[in-house]
Amino acid sequence: MKAFFSEEQLLHAPQQFMRLGRISAPTDLPSRAESLQSALAARGIAVQAPADYGRKPLEGIHSQDYLDYLETAYARWQALKAPGVDPGPEVLPNLSPYYNGRIDTAGRGPCPSPSIVAQTGYYLSDLSCPIGPQTWRSALRSTHSAVAAADHVAATGGLAYALCRPSGHHAHRDRAGGFCYLNSSAAAASRLLQTWSKVAVLDVDAHHGDGTQNIFYQRSDVMTVSVHADPSGYYPFYTGYAHERGHGAGEGCNLNLPLPHGSGNAAFLQALDTALTALTGYGPQALVLALGFDTYKDDPISVLKLDLGAYRDIGARVASLGVPTVVVQEGGYMVEAIGPALDAFLHGMSQGGA
Repeated sequence: MKAFFSEEQLLHAPQQFMRLGRISAPTDLPSRAESLQSALAARGIAVQAPADYGRKPLEGIHSQDYLDYLETAYARWQALKAPGVDPGPEVLPNLSPYYNGRIDTAGRGPCPSPSIVAQTGYYLSDLSCPIGPQTWRSALRSTHSAVAAADHVAATGGLAYALCRPSGHHAHRDRAGGFCYLNSSAAAASRLLQTWSKVAVLDVDAHHGDGTQNIFYQRSDVMTVSVHADPSGYYPFYTGYAHERGHGAGEGCNLNLPLPHGSGNAAFLQALDTALTALTGYGPQALVLALGFDTYKDDPISVLKLDLGAYRDIGARVASLGVPTVVVQEGGYMVEAIGPALDAFLHGMSQGGA
C-alpha cells in the first residue's frame, strides 16, 4: 500500500470557526495530519509527496469562478485595508445569498458582483471555512494527494491512501463548507474515471458527504453512498436524507443511510452492509472510500458512538468488495484517537483483503 501527503497541507492553520453563536477554537488542526502520519509510520507505510498537478484535475469538479475566488481571496481581503477599515485576519462571510437548491439545474452562475465581500458570501456557505494566507495552497495540495493516490490505484489495480487535510467532502461545485474547500474524494473519483467507466464513492464520515453528492447527483457513472448521522439535527442539515436518490441520468445512483444520534457499532455496521449490497448491485470497477473518524464516541463534534473496533470492521468489509480502492481521509478531530483509528482500519483492510 502507498500513501500520499504533502507537508504543504500543514500550512492551513485556521484561527476560528462559529459554533452555536460563539467564535470557537478551531478543530481542524495541523496536528490531525501529524497523528495520522505517525500511524502510517508505525505500520511501515512510506508516505510520498504528490506531484503538483495544479488546478487541472479540479476543473471538472469545481467551477472556474469558484477556483479563481479561492486562489485570490486572501490577498484581495487584505487589500481592503484602508484608514478606518480593518478586515479580519481571515476571510469570513457576512452575507448568505439565497439559493433555491434546485436539483434540476446544473448549478449557479458566477457571483454577479466583483466585490470580495459579496463573493465571500456567495462562495463560503458557513463560518467554518476561514481562508488564511495558506488555505488555498494547503487545500490544493490535499487534492493532489487524492489524485496521486487515484493514479497509483489506476496503474496497479490495488489500494492507496490519501492523507487529505483539509478535508473535502462538504465542498460543492462552487462553494466551501464544513472545514472543506476543495473536494478531494470527488477529484479522486473523477481521476479514476479516466481508467474505468463506473466508479463509486462510499462516505463513512459522521457527516453526510453533501458536496460529493451535489457534484455527481445527475450522473450515472459515479454512484455516491453515504452512511452518516441523521442530518435533521446535525451538519449539513439540508441534505443527507433517504429520499435523495439522484436526478435525471443519476436517478438511483445516490444512496443516503442516515443513523439516529447515539448509534454505535452495530447500527453503523448494519447500515454499511446495506451500502455494500447496493454497491455490489451497481458494480463499480473502482471505489473511493471517504473515511472519517469523527464517528468515534469521544470525538468533540460527533453524535455517533463508534469504538476503535468499528474501524477494523469497516476496513475488513470494504476490502471484501475486492475492487481497486482509493482511501481519502475526511474528518476526525480527536487527535489522540485518529491515529489508533487509522491503525485499526488498516488492520481490517489487510484482513478483509487476505
